[in-house]
Amino acid sequence: MNHPSELKYARTHEWVRIEGDLVVTGISDHAQDALGDLVYVEAPEVGQKITAGEQAGVVESVKTASDIHAPITGTVVEVNPDLEDDPDFVNDSPYNKGWIYKIKPDNIADVEGLLSSADYEAGL
Repeated sequence: MNHPSELKYARTHEWVRIEGDLVVTGISDHAQDALGDLVYVEAPEVGQKITAGEQAGVVESVKTASDIHAPITGTVVEVNPDLEDDPDFVNDSPYNKGWIYKIKPDNIADVEGLLSSADYEAGL
């Protein structure tokens, strides 16, 4: 499994990357591998307020559907438009082309409360 050390992770298998004053998020390599080939990604709506730990969307694969949880609290400012036509970007490139949405966090410091890649992998 590939879990880049520059990212932070939630126990619910989401990753985050800080980009300026925004937080980019998606699902981990472990999660996409466990789900199998994705056929649909339901991201939260732009402008939606999301709360850490609560459901923020859904990913569906040929095997099952799984909730996406908000890793931090904030407001969704952008969703990945490419996933509507190509949800398999999450399988092929979970940390780059497969990002799911961007959050304007209420408190950017909340990212520090998430897991390091080593701690995330230790919990798998």
